[in-house]
Amino acid sequence: MAHKFEVVKDKKGEYRVRFKYNSEIVFATEGYSSKAGAHRAIESIRKHVADAPVTELETPVASPGI
Repeated sequence: MAHKFEVVKDKKGEYRVRFKYNSEIVFATEGYSSKAGAHRAIESIRKHVADAPVTELETPVASPGI
């Protein structure tokens, strides 16, 4: 499978969702206090991503890792 969601527990004990494509992390979510919260985030992403608009920014933005 070329893409997948992963639920991981971080050093703070919070659960995060990572989306991977070809073994590369495309994005990671904020931390959730429960594994169920992380799974709800996945369901929300699956439900809403098809309708997400694409916005092109003219001004470069400073983002870590991008």
